[in-house]
Amino acid sequence: MCAVIGLGTYLGWYVQQQSQMKFPLWLLLFSFLSVLASFYHLYSMMKKDEKNEEPKKK
Repeated sequence: MCAVIGLGTYLGWYVQQQSQMKFPLWLLLFSFLSVLASFYHLYSMMKKDEKNEEPKKK
């Protein structure tokens, strides 16, 4: 999770440096998208784990 967020932030920083805009639009966009992707991955893994646990409860 930290690696995805770090990579997204670095990619946003790199694109931001290349575009030379004053407002950090790319940095914010890539950071936000990487956080969303990380939480989506966490959510899907929890759902998958929950499915695997249901047969064991019975």
